[in-house]
Amino acid sequence: MSDLPRIVVTGKIPESGLELLRQAGDVWAWDLAEPIPADVRDAQLATAVAAVTVLTDRVDDAFLDAAPKLRIVSNVAVGYNNVDVAACLRRGVIVTNTPGVLTDATADLAMALILMSTRRLGEGERLIRSGEPWQWGMFMMLGVGLQSRRLGIIGMGGIGEALAQRAKGFGMTVVYHNRRAVDVETEERLGAQLVGLHELLETSDIVSLNCPYSETTHHLIDAVALGRMKSSSYLVNTARGPIIDEAALAEALLNGEIAGAALDVFENEPDVYPGLLGLDNVVLVPHLGSATIETRSAMARLAAQNVVEVLLGHPPTNQVTA
Repeated sequence: MSDLPRIVVTGKIPESGLELLRQAGDVWAWDLAEPIPADVRDAQLATAVAAVTVLTDRVDDAFLDAAPKLRIVSNVAVGYNNVDVAACLRRGVIVTNTPGVLTDATADLAMALILMSTRRLGEGERLIRSGEPWQWGMFMMLGVGLQSRRLGIIGMGGIGEALAQRAKGFGMTVVYHNRRAVDVETEERLGAQLVGLHELLETSDIVSLNCPYSETTHHLIDAVALGRMKSSSYLVNTARGPIIDEAALAEALLNGEIAGAALDVFENEPDVYPGLLGLDNVVLVPHLGSATIETRSAMARLAAQNVVEVLLGHPPTNQVTA
């Protein structure tokens, strides 16, 4: 029996993270792509002092009951809506996440989704793959350009700022809605202006969701919010699925209340609202925001480093407090 602290990794993560963990403890890692069965997980958690989790894990009272010695839950994600932080804090369990390292990858994907939706790229690819005959025409599959268009960013954290920088390079103007204004220097650098949510929805050509998911942002984009948007506007979500009421979105897209949408995340992931699947004016991709080799490796290393810091008795770099 090893005297090293027991570390349980409940989802498959890059080897770079596991290497760091092995230097700090006795590591048991689930190494299959599918989610870990609850009985296997609980058996391993029984002696664990640290758990490294992924978004498909639900860290709740049942999880914590199985891990009476647990000191830290290190979530390999910037979001932590899969973790009951309050339940962890009541038991003295530290929660950490992996912010920062996925900023550029997620902002890149948001920009890609903006281009895919406004230029109808998904629709065009489906046409080619269908084998249907086609011929270039002056009015074939026309999209809209981005130059001088207004991008409205809901949630001006690191990813929102990185997206604003990219949008500026495309000649777009930027407005944003946030709990508080960013500093004046950042606003000037990005050419970004703080506005109210209603104004953002009513005046933006593209609305991008980059805010955290919480009770206050659940269905932030519902039928009423969609009704405020311009009929020529587009909605992009690389944040969390439940921020959008997908049934309301499908209805708005079907009825032409907005021109299009692009989603990387879904309300009941991995399930997608069936009404969205048959629509040509929505782009659907399977939660690829941080899906680059470099980013996922950096996330794993940061999650591992948070564990190492706690096991050494130090405060972790990325502690979640609420």
